[in-house]
Amino acid sequence: MVSGLASDVKITHFDQTSRLTDPRGNARDLLDRYDNLSAKLAVEYVDPDRHPGKAKSMGVRSYNATYIEANGKREEARSISEEEITGALIRAMKGGARNVCWTGGSGEHDMEDSGRNGMSGFKEIVERNNYKTMKISLLEKAEVPKDCTIVIVGGPRRDYVQPAVDALKAYVEGGGHALFLLDPPLKMARYETDENAALSKVLAGWGVTLNNDLVLELSGVAQMFGLGPVTPLVASYESHAIVRDMKETATAFPEVRSLEVKSPAKGTAEKLLNTSAGSVSTNNLSAAEIRIAGNEKKGPFTLAAAGTIPTGKEKEQGRFVVVGTSNFVANNALRFGGNRDLALNMLNWLSADEDLISIRPKEPEDRRLTMSQRQIWTFGFYLLAIPLIIIAAGINVWWRRR
Repeated sequence: MVSGLASDVKITHFDQTSRLTDPRGNARDLLDRYDNLSAKLAVEYVDPDRHPGKAKSMGVRSYNATYIEANGKREEARSISEEEITGALIRAMKGGARNVCWTGGSGEHDMEDSGRNGMSGFKEIVERNNYKTMKISLLEKAEVPKDCTIVIVGGPRRDYVQPAVDALKAYVEGGGHALFLLDPPLKMARYETDENAALSKVLAGWGVTLNNDLVLELSGVAQMFGLGPVTPLVASYESHAIVRDMKETATAFPEVRSLEVKSPAKGTAEKLLNTSAGSVSTNNLSAAEIRIAGNEKKGPFTLAAAGTIPTGKEKEQGRFVVVGTSNFVANNALRFGGNRDLALNMLNWLSADEDLISIRPKEPEDRRLTMSQRQIWTFGFYLLAIPLIIIAAGINVWWRRR
């Protein structure tokens, strides 16, 4: 990838001087290898404490941060690894704008709303990460615009009409990328959410079934963070690229439903994260007050899934992510734990090309040393027997001289 660069690329790594000057540091060792591969690529090491202005201008939040700049775009590598550095490089070199299209017209969250249930904070971090946002209405025209990189269905409270569902289905199956944030169908006084049966049927055909339930956290762990039972806390993640680096990070999902994930006839569907064994699910979605009857289904439950759909074209596939709530990216929950990182991981995975996702560090060469039985005895004799004989002789001499 680096040896074939046609335009200039700059990698800036921020860390303390003591670690930047250590030639044994993993970051310098890896980044210098990139630097030596092409005259088109330059690496700069910066101490954010000595150069706070530059650190702030690039949005540096911590030490050991790496940013790749190319073609007027900037991408952050989530970790110092061959996979992440190369992935960020590819994202930065992609041509054209990346548009996140937000559906409207069916009671979805408003990306301009700065209230606790709005998603202005989500819009802000999306745009900060080199995406452009735009609102589309599938009611006015049942067709997803061609310049949409990702479509977000952000918690509709009303059923999508069939033409809108057909448009989303055709978009993803034609190679598009979509994030479905679908809340449980609660029916409480003035707050009511439709089941969206037509859209749920499409997702079921892709291997993800939405359950009409509400997941509750009874283990008491969520309460330690000031969260109620209707906000399950998640710290159990699968091996998918979206959540692979989130093993030590907790995420919170207010008012969430569970998902059933199975392999579809075509494509893939994979679980992303699960609740604890102390969670339960209730089907009583119309009660003003949640009460535990004791016969609820017990966890753990899957709350999010991701999948792909083949289009019949080489290296082209539709991608989708389904989450059982839209509230985890609302303003009042977005900054909890790893919610923000999880949301961005979903967008990055959805917008990435196949060559980015398939990048993996080179496997170490298998160079085993196979020894015969005789060689093992010889090795043991020289490693153990001779030193023991010398030690015994020394002890014998010491004992005699006493």
